[in-house]
Amino acid sequence: MKSSTCLMLAGIITTLVSPMVGFSTEPQPNVIFVLVDDMGFSDLSCYGAKKVKTPNIDRMAAEGLQFTDFHAAASICSPSRAAFLTGAYPQRCGLYMGINRNREAHWFLGLNPDEITIAEQFKKQDYVTSMIGKWHLGSEERFSYYHQGFDHYYGAPENMGHNAAFLDERETIYKFTPLNKLTSLYTERAVKQIGKWKDQPFFMYFAHNYPHTPYKAGPAFKGTSQDGVRGDVIQELDWGIGEILKALETNEILENTLIIFSSDNGPLSNQYAQPYSGTKYVSLEGGHRVPFIVYWKGTITEPAVIDVPANAMDLFPTLSEIIGAPIPNDRDYDGVTLTPLFTGNKITRSEQKPFYYYNCENLQAVRVGDWKLHLPRTKEQLPFWSQKKQKAIQTPELFNLEKDPAEKHDVAAQYPERVSELMALANATRLKLGEFGERGSEQRPTGTLFPEVPILSNQTQDWEPLPNAEKGRAKSEFKNSKVKKNPKRQKNAQS
Repeated sequence: MKSSTCLMLAGIITTLVSPMVGFSTEPQPNVIFVLVDDMGFSDLSCYGAKKVKTPNIDRMAAEGLQFTDFHAAASICSPSRAAFLTGAYPQRCGLYMGINRNREAHWFLGLNPDEITIAEQFKKQDYVTSMIGKWHLGSEERFSYYHQGFDHYYGAPENMGHNAAFLDERETIYKFTPLNKLTSLYTERAVKQIGKWKDQPFFMYFAHNYPHTPYKAGPAFKGTSQDGVRGDVIQELDWGIGEILKALETNEILENTLIIFSSDNGPLSNQYAQPYSGTKYVSLEGGHRVPFIVYWKGTITEPAVIDVPANAMDLFPTLSEIIGAPIPNDRDYDGVTLTPLFTGNKITRSEQKPFYYYNCENLQAVRVGDWKLHLPRTKEQLPFWSQKKQKAIQTPELFNLEKDPAEKHDVAAQYPERVSELMALANATRLKLGEFGERGSEQRPTGTLFPEVPILSNQTQDWEPLPNAEKGRAKSEFKNSKVKKNPKRQKNAQS
């Protein structure tokens, strides 16, 4: 594993560190977490993009910490977002499938209200919390952002291909989101909230829907990039980030505001994931490795490019430490705090700690250091969203990411002992976090309106709804089901 350039950053942070919990600041720092949708590793000019210009995001990278080995926990939206917010692998926190209100097997599912989100951590510390943008963690009221720590909501909460409604709090203000106004609407609301809350600590989760399709650029940005509408959209998104920075400066709170920028998963096209192979939906690096930038003017005073591996589950302990919120001790977490990197020190996670690439229920790869093993998988194990993107694998495939970041040269035959080591880790993890059709011992329950009904990753699986769920919408949905019934699928019901 390469040594990190961040180890030279002695004395970066000017804030005092509490011996018990974390940072002790007066006043408490504001936090803005920007999570964009389907942005690849090389989609920003600071990460190598040539056809778009992103000067405002580039500024945050140049004046902050830019990570080059950061991984989302999943290569699709819902499970990735669950991991960012809960600090747990999607398989652990129960939301490992893509949520779609139009899919019979999934519409009644969501992030379990018993899960503790980072927004709830902020609420414990008397922050005002807001969410702008895409939720995609359950469309039913039980799974609402209001029940997961957020005081305020504004935006299009779902994939707009499933439901295009745009809400201001609980009121639908657009039945069909005006795509060419989306970034300007989001930016205006973010700027307004900054001005309103400048005298109190706030947490803003800004989950922009772009560059996920469908998209349109605002009139002022049409044709401004060299990469068509998608490039125009990214440049407008960058403009919005610039307006947020200006608002923080105008309200004299920029130096008391931590901004984190990332993406939920990789892009639809591999050209935006270079030099890595793969895209959204798959377990190649292009599906998981995304931009990650930490910007805190006046606190991070020596910028750096960070090559230490980090992942989505690290956000929860990092932000909890910074705001002084104790980590709940009644559940397991999968991340570590990244704050030691701010001061030029090492994080507590060993370089030999595995990272697991799940795709829905299917464990598809495991990485330790620079070694990444793709595991054998059958066609049946593939989630429906990846079946046109992936193939079955008969034997393990081993890659060295330092020498072969594009995962083109399988060296399993040359390193059989390494294959055996990684296979053993995978087998042990399946017992804890599950595998296709098999629940793991450490999996927490999926949020569901009907606990009696099986939790299925693929609607194509045979299943039979249970009679206890026959009420309201469920009765109608299940009665009209065209899915083959097979009582044997009841074994997948959640205990």
